[in-house]
Amino acid sequence: MEEYYSLIRHVHIAAVFASGSLFALRGLGLNVLNLNWMMVTPLRYSSYLIDTVLLVAAILLAGITRQYPFVDAWLTTKILLLLLYIVLGSFALKRGRTRTVRTICWISAMAVFCYIIGVAQTRSPLI
Repeated sequence: MEEYYSLIRHVHIAAVFASGSLFALRGLGLNVLNLNWMMVTPLRYSSYLIDTVLLVAAILLAGITRQYPFVDAWLTTKILLLLLYIVLGSFALKRGRTRTVRTICWISAMAVFCYIIGVAQTRSPLI
């Protein structure tokens, strides 16, 4: 499996870019431009598919590198930030009761997303 490390890493990075870009565009369209069609089924399912690829690649990379959450601090930080990102994203796209709440959650989720990338690049929870 180690011979596939580079390929899996590239798939993971591409999925991060695709997931973040799709979330940014959907949040912008829904919260700033008031485009309700950003919640159509194909866009939602595309997001689920991309995030599944992202998660599978992450699990494979953790296994290959033998770095695990709750053992390696930077990976634990990424997991906890990912949970925060998911909650904020949920409020940004559907659970927020007002447009203001959704917009604040969207901006906050994008900030958390950027922090996750920083932690991944530096492998330090304190980038």
